[in-house]
This record gives sequence, C-alpha cells and structure tokens, in this order.
Amino acid sequence: MAKKVLVTGFDPFGEDQINPALEAVKQLEGKIIDDVTIVTQEVPTVFHESIKVVTQAIEVHQPDVVICVGQAGGRTQVTPERVAINIDDARIPDNKGNQPIDETIIEDGPVAYWSTLPNKRIVHNMRKAGVPSAVSNTAGTFVCNHLFYGVMDYLAKNAPHIRGGFIHIPFLPDQTIHNTAPSLSLDLIVRGLEIAAITAANEKEDIVEIGGAIH
Repeated sequence: MAKKVLVTGFDPFGEDQINPALEAVKQLEGKIIDDVTIVTQEVPTVFHESIKVVTQAIEVHQPDVVICVGQAGGRTQVTPERVAINIDDARIPDNKGNQPIDETIIEDGPVAYWSTLPNKRIVHNMRKAGVPSAVSNTAGTFVCNHLFYGVMDYLAKNAPHIRGGFIHIPFLPDQTIHNTAPSLSLDLIVRGLEIAAITAANEKEDIVEIGGAIH
C-alpha cells in the first residue's frame, strides 16, 4: 500500500545564508521511492509559527509519517533525535527576533515526547548505505526542539496514528569554507533522508542495537 511522508526543512537562520535542511527538502519534493511519496514543507525558523506551519501541512497532506529536519552545525553525522523536551532556551533570537529563555513550549504539557520513528533502524540503514549516522539524545533548546515538541504534542492529541520525529543534519561544505566545522555533501544528506523516509514508512518496529552516542 502506498505511503506518504511529510519532510519539513527550516529556512536559513542566524548568520547562515543557507540551511542544509531546506536545500535537502527542495531535492526531495515529490519523489516517489518504493511506493513511498515524499511531500515537503519549508518552515520559518520562528518559535510557535513553525509549529503552526507544520501542523497545517499535516492537516493538508494527511501523511503516514512526519519527519522534521534541522541544521546542527558541528555534528559529523545525520542524527535522528530520540526525545523532544518542553523548554525553550534560545541562545540567539529566531528570525523574528524572539528569544525565549527558560519558557515552556506547551503550558501543562508533558516534560518530554519520544520520537515515534524507528530511529535505530533508520541509523542502521543509513550506515549500510554509506551515510554517517547516529542516534542523538538532545535536540537542543532552540526552534528545532521547539518544533519537534510541538509536532509530537499535536500528533499525540489529534493524530496518534501518524508517526513523527526529528532529524538533525550537519553543515554543507559551502558553509565551512571559512571555518573548521565538519560537513556532509548535499547528496549524502538527501540520500540519508530518503532512507529515513522509506524506513519510517515501511517499518513500525525499531531494532535493539547500541546507539545514542550524541549527547
């Protein structure tokens, strides 16, 4: 049976002129791989507005799986996130100047939500395909974690049959010309996200395997 996966990517933020998440999303739009159709959504790097944009896209597309993607400069691997926490603690302002510090995302919401993606299976399949990958145990406290938490809260309350999660990706090479930060090619990132989408669409059960090296 055909499946649909919604993949979202943030626009550039901070001092960066590009965001690898958005560049990857542009490559994924409309792809059909093994009966899995990928639809995409650009997301503003703005607290609260990001959640609204993605939840509206979920309502429009009615996907089987939602995978939100964001940049994690300094990481060397594609990193599916294990958990979203109910806190905003912004080190820099978002793209509209908001900088919440020590604020809850959802009032009276749970402390955290687990990803419902088969993260370790995704990592296993990425590595098998030559894409550096590891499970991460921290999505940070900026707009990435904010969106991750907000989407999981929405799914838990409104669409528990839809699985969701978040994946962080490294810089692109163009972003590291003037520094020593690690990077991955756009081709590798896109391949990794394709694998994540196909795996999440077709495999509900995760595997038991050592992981979680990113803290």
